[in-house]
Amino acid sequence: MKPPIDNSTPTPRKGIRRLWHSFRQLFAQTPLLGWLFGFLLASILENLIGYPLARVLGLSKIPVLFGVDIALKTPLLLPATLLYDLIIYIIPLFLTVRYLTPFANRLAAWLLRAPMWVSALIHMALLFLVLYLWTGINDYRVLVAKLMMVSIIITLSLNVVNGYMGEFSCSHPGFIALGAYIASIITVGFFVGGNLKFVILPAYLAPLVFPLALILGGVVAALGALLVAIPSFRTRGDYLAIISLAFMFIVKSMFENLEILGGARGFGDQPNLATLPVVFIWTMLCIWIINNFVQSTMGKALNAVRDNELAADAMTVDTRKTKMVTFLFAAFWAGIAGGLLAHVIRYVNPGTFGLQKLAEVLAMVYFGGLNSVIGSIVGAIGYNLLSEMLRPLELIKWLIIPLLLILVMIFRPTGLIAFREFDLHKILQPKIPAKMEEVENVPPSS
Repeated sequence: MKPPIDNSTPTPRKGIRRLWHSFRQLFAQTPLLGWLFGFLLASILENLIGYPLARVLGLSKIPVLFGVDIALKTPLLLPATLLYDLIIYIIPLFLTVRYLTPFANRLAAWLLRAPMWVSALIHMALLFLVLYLWTGINDYRVLVAKLMMVSIIITLSLNVVNGYMGEFSCSHPGFIALGAYIASIITVGFFVGGNLKFVILPAYLAPLVFPLALILGGVVAALGALLVAIPSFRTRGDYLAIISLAFMFIVKSMFENLEILGGARGFGDQPNLATLPVVFIWTMLCIWIINNFVQSTMGKALNAVRDNELAADAMTVDTRKTKMVTFLFAAFWAGIAGGLLAHVIRYVNPGTFGLQKLAEVLAMVYFGGLNSVIGSIVGAIGYNLLSEMLRPLELIKWLIIPLLLILVMIFRPTGLIAFREFDLHKILQPKIPAKMEEVENVPPSS
């Protein structure tokens, strides 16, 4: 008979386990406000000492995306980029989390006494301030941030169909193209001229006309979705995937043969209307509206249709109407994302909206996770950051990214964050510190 194990005797493994759980508990006690304060401090620090620190470390410029691109181009600069990230990002973030967590929790608790929209606006203002300071280093960061936010809108809209509705749609590049071209026709025709000269309006009216152009692009995309939905939802099975794929090729071919819009050469001269604040506001609106949609009665009916359409129909759910409304709703937001994309790049080409675009959008959806607003946000940001960081590898990048996606599909078939609701109350509320004895008595992992 073996003698009983004395748990009171300290062992190296137990000490490491306690240290790890204590460290993890420290970060788990930090509310969202604390993390925003940490990133704000890091952004301010980079704006103040980023350039001189980069020169001291032997870097020719400030690392654009945390130094990954520099390290891939010149591996010998890897220690310098790691030291830069340590000084600018990691140490300020750790110190903020370590010493400002009690203050952030008290502030978060105080904000909870106010209406929820007040707390949400304060958090969004801090988030935009962090984004504004971080992108203020150079124009490339601004472009990357804009493209990430546009990708969030696209990913969320497709997740409504492929995730929440349980269908497989391939028509999103076509909806994005419709929104991009319609919004571009309006802004170029009214404020630039050329072949599409309508009536040249004063430039100060452009910020007022731009939202209307985006909405009109979304409406046209929704009308295009109606052409797909009417024949598709009369049947079951894989017909939606086939019809939606055909729709994507039809839209692409249509714009390739419209010479008034540049044909295959593309259509440019879009005015610079998709500024960072504009794209940020539209992204926040999209997250809020889509999250409310999937948590509404329509969203619950949508989940019932996905799980068992026959059972949902027996429970008096109008399955065809639910699927039609959802499909048009998703296409509307895809059209708005297309209008923003055209004005971020200030050029649109039919070749952009082909199979490669479809593969990118599907990768972001399934990488982040199905049936999850948070998953779509993580998938869009993660895929875009990874793609930009690996850009110096050129063709090798397109071997690494598919390999990572394959690994995700093997070990996380539903994505990184799947079937998790976006609960604003849980995100904004303060974190209650756990008792120290709970941390100490955590059982060892198997």
